[in-house]
Amino acid sequence: MSWPELREELDLLPGPTLPDGQPSWTLHDPVRNQFFRIDWPTFEVLQRWGQGDAGAVAADISARTTLPMHADDVTAVIQFISQNQLTRRVSADQARQMAQLWQARQGTWWNWLLHHYLFFRVPLWHPDAWLGRWQGVAAWFTSRTFLGLSAAAGALGLYQVVRQWDIFSASLVDTFNWSGLAAYGVALIGVKFLHELGHAFTAKRLGCRVPTMGVAFLVMWPVAYTDTNETWRLTDRLARLRVAAAGIATELMIAVWATLAWALLPDGSLRSAAFVLATTSWVATVAINASPFMRFDGYFILSDALDLPNLHERSFALARWRLREWLFDLQEDPPEHFAPVRERALIAFAWLTWVYRLVLFLGIAVLVYHVAIKLLGILLFAVEILWFVLLPLYREVQAWQQRWPLIRQRRRSRFTLGIVGGVIALGLLPWPGLIGASAVLRPVDSWPVFAPAGARIEAMPVADGARVAAQQPLLRLQVPDLAMRRQAALARLEGWRWQASASAFDADTRRQWLVNEERLAGAQAELVALDTEAAQLAPRAPYAGTFYRLDPDLHTGQWVTRKDKIGLLVRQGSAWLVETWLDEEAVQRVQVGDTARFLLPHAPLSAVSARVTQVEADATRVLPRPELVAPLGGHLLTREKEGRFIPERAVYRVVLSVSAQDMQASELAQHAWRGELTIHGSWEAPLGRYVRQALSVLIREWGF
Repeated sequence: MSWPELREELDLLPGPTLPDGQPSWTLHDPVRNQFFRIDWPTFEVLQRWGQGDAGAVAADISARTTLPMHADDVTAVIQFISQNQLTRRVSADQARQMAQLWQARQGTWWNWLLHHYLFFRVPLWHPDAWLGRWQGVAAWFTSRTFLGLSAAAGALGLYQVVRQWDIFSASLVDTFNWSGLAAYGVALIGVKFLHELGHAFTAKRLGCRVPTMGVAFLVMWPVAYTDTNETWRLTDRLARLRVAAAGIATELMIAVWATLAWALLPDGSLRSAAFVLATTSWVATVAINASPFMRFDGYFILSDALDLPNLHERSFALARWRLREWLFDLQEDPPEHFAPVRERALIAFAWLTWVYRLVLFLGIAVLVYHVAIKLLGILLFAVEILWFVLLPLYREVQAWQQRWPLIRQRRRSRFTLGIVGGVIALGLLPWPGLIGASAVLRPVDSWPVFAPAGARIEAMPVADGARVAAQQPLLRLQVPDLAMRRQAALARLEGWRWQASASAFDADTRRQWLVNEERLAGAQAELVALDTEAAQLAPRAPYAGTFYRLDPDLHTGQWVTRKDKIGLLVRQGSAWLVETWLDEEAVQRVQVGDTARFLLPHAPLSAVSARVTQVEADATRVLPRPELVAPLGGHLLTREKEGRFIPERAVYRVVLSVSAQDMQASELAQHAWRGELTIHGSWEAPLGRYVRQALSVLIREWGF
């Protein structure tokens, strides 16, 4: 390998002491404003760069220091320096290598487009000189006086919020409208600008240059950014920690003073603005910036607190190594050596980050799909899934492929392969189709008793759960104006009857005879209608059975409204059925004739055998059984509209007949029982269910 020349403009700065006790240095590339942390062996190689021979450099380091160096170690340093473009290109061959390296990093046009769609920056401002001019003003906000005042303001503001929590929470609900969302958007822009100024002023105060500020687009979502790369010049990690935490500290200060302003200001536009500013700052700080799972402030704070630069990459490498050891027992050395407690913590952090990012990127993919037009949304959704979910898995599989000769030799690999094969077999082999749902056991022959009109309960001669004979009165209601209307109708009937009978004795009334007869017939019909209505107020049992009161609190003298369901008469010896509603995925596995088991909680019967007799083909638009909705303990998700329960998903009614043997000699104390139903549906492979669901979604969204 030819010995390259180092670029003359590179800076070598002292760095912090590494966790293993060895010193470190920071190599600064001022052209690209990039920083590289190097360890002691690399520093010793750079000191002897002028010798121009790997063997000589290694021998000199071994002789003059306690470091055991070999020529291969020096070659690795040369490759590191060359790959990061830290050397001069003086020959045509080196220039060609430089061009090839640049082209490899650029990739294809679609790769460039993909990277810039996922993330790109737009610098808007070069604030370094301006930050220097205003440094004196900004310094006051970090003084002990201001911090003490802020602590007092925070305590007072939070105390007032606790005292006025009902008003504060009501204000939060009132802002969920278009104008409120617009106010939150404006407040978020302002808070994020001040957030970035917090980073910039802190870095400038510690002697770092802040070249640019602007907007970065993460999957087309704008976020503000500040270039604080020069904080790598700082040898004290606590100083870097101050820069990383400055943005969150700024937002907390804004939240503290805005909360106090909301508590002290009278109602009006200023108080509303303070409320929006306070809630925006609190939520943005806690939910977004403090998260260490993305490369936001929380990540850099944690990285600097642990003194672990590139925390994500290093923890990911450690977690991948541990995963391979769990699966294959390759007995490879870890990428880095840490104390056992820190190693386990980093591995757990990597797994949490992977889960967090999986959920986040899936959510972003769904959002992109719904926001963009359908074709573009599908393409962007595919990009999100391929890049953030499938590509990392593919790279790990490639790492396994490189280690395949060793993997095949390990006993743990055969054990893992057996486990994976067993899981796949369990997913492909048919399983018993047990379908569980809440259901209602009720009689087939029943007669509901409704209030025909608004009335007062005059008498309730039948007790709840009592046996009644056919034509036995069940209830007596009273409508006060019904008797008066009947008396008035009877008086009119007698009058028209007298006029009709007197029509034959007078020439004038004889001419009105047909009219009087029609009036008499109308009065008789009105009287019949009133008698029919009166009869409905005293319903009688159409057949022998058991009468149940639907409201145990009903009593004599209480008023009921029209169509109120008062009771239910169950025919003596009536058959019983089980009724439930299933979603589209479950009902496809149910057929007429399937057996089932219905469990009754706290009932005389512990379980009832049933058989499916009917599966309706049309979805139910309004659920007639409120006992089965989720808020009341059922399994169906519904929304209530005008007193009716509308299913959130398409559900289909399934009816099952109950075994007569189970119901014989049973004395159920209720007219209906809610319980848990288990239907023995058709056997199906679990994996097939998910494949079918995915295909149905694709077919629906593509419009096939």
